[in-house]
Amino acid sequence: MADRRSYANSTVLASALAFLFVCLQITSASTQARAAGPDLTTAIVEVAKRNIPAVVHIEVTERREVANPFLPLQKDPFFRRFFGNRPIPKSFQQEVRGLGSGMIMDSKGHILTSYHVAEGATKIDVQLSNGSRYVATVVGGDAKTDLAVIRIEAKEKLPAVTFGDSDKLEVGEWVVAIGHPRGLDQTVTQGIVSAMHRRGIVDPTSYQDFLQTDASINPGNSGGPLLNLKGEVIGVNAAIATESGGSEGIGFAVPSNIAVHISKTLIAYGKVERGWLGVAVQELTPDKAKSLGLKGTEGALVMDVTKGGPAEKAGIRKDDVILSYQGKAVADPAVLQNLVSMTPIGSEVKMTLLRSGKTLDIMARIGDPKDEEKLLVASMKERLGGDFRDVTQKEAVALGLESPLGVVVTSVEPKGPLAQGGLEAGDIILEIEGAKVSDTNSLAEIIGTLPSLRQVSMLVADLKKKSAGAVKVTVR
Repeated sequence: MADRRSYANSTVLASALAFLFVCLQITSASTQARAAGPDLTTAIVEVAKRNIPAVVHIEVTERREVANPFLPLQKDPFFRRFFGNRPIPKSFQQEVRGLGSGMIMDSKGHILTSYHVAEGATKIDVQLSNGSRYVATVVGGDAKTDLAVIRIEAKEKLPAVTFGDSDKLEVGEWVVAIGHPRGLDQTVTQGIVSAMHRRGIVDPTSYQDFLQTDASINPGNSGGPLLNLKGEVIGVNAAIATESGGSEGIGFAVPSNIAVHISKTLIAYGKVERGWLGVAVQELTPDKAKSLGLKGTEGALVMDVTKGGPAEKAGIRKDDVILSYQGKAVADPAVLQNLVSMTPIGSEVKMTLLRSGKTLDIMARIGDPKDEEKLLVASMKERLGGDFRDVTQKEAVALGLESPLGVVVTSVEPKGPLAQGGLEAGDIILEIEGAKVSDTNSLAEIIGTLPSLRQVSMLVADLKKKSAGAVKVTVR
């Protein structure tokens, strides 16, 4: 009997020890999990609580001149039968309202948002999470990165977001978006970083290095923050890829490191002045990289060098491959473009090149974009064989455009690229390869990115015939 009792006691003791061991393992695993990262059951809750007070709802009012849609019908007999012979106005003023989001940056009332939210606004109303409303003024905007800073004068103490380091992000990290989609205040959505360094989201003369996320982003989210689970802003929601007009799980955000640089510049100077190198570059194909002795396709292949520009003065040549810039690897042309644009004018920079199978270091002094414009405008005549001017408001109305867009060809060189493409003086260039041509400067920028002997598609309008069509032009 005693043996049985002793055996039973031993069994109970062993079971108790086993249970204690399992509990210790669970506790240890739980402690390790907490040390490894945030508790996912409450992380998004904490991010929302911390940042919603600093996310604002923006309502924008814009007045713009719109072409009268009945203007082409004023001579139509059927139209005149009902409306008589009274002349009708060629255009009228239209009031447009838009929605967006923004984030308070500091206690002074600076708010970071998207450029396309604040662009052209005649009035900007800002509503805080507590319901307070203020009228904001524009501090500055930058169309290329689609970022703007506005400001409110508030008596109350303002909360502010904290910015994180977007360069440390990895694909697969959890992210949270906060904003006001469709006017629904304080909407929180979650997802992951789907991809990094997305290109080709907007026209080629704009910023090209987006974060991609599947966190739900809809109209009204623009300018709102994309945050990591630490509650730090790692992106500014900017655009979506969609066929339905709503979120389809493909959203894009400007990385926080770019946003911080641009916003600080806007607050300090009201505008962004970019550095200029004076090269047209393109991506390396696998075949081209192999022929140059490179193991991968990282780098920017120089296709053209602007005469008189900083690159030419530094000794950069056509067919060089730019591998690094100020010690940072150049993965592709977009990376180089962004690095150069953020370099102060007049700075001396070090670049590593690959030339004829050998690497070499060169020093270049970054130039002023104003000098670039002068050289590019001069080169347009040489590369296209024509002279140009901006479209006037009257011409825009005649074309049915809401605002002046495009450039007018004022003269055409006989047997030049434009003449061979069928263009004549008076024609209006609206797009090149799908990129909108807003004025002569944008035309110069687009042409400056094109390699020699590149055939491009142009959307051209004939003001006399009030028609438009695509033509092919080979750039010299």
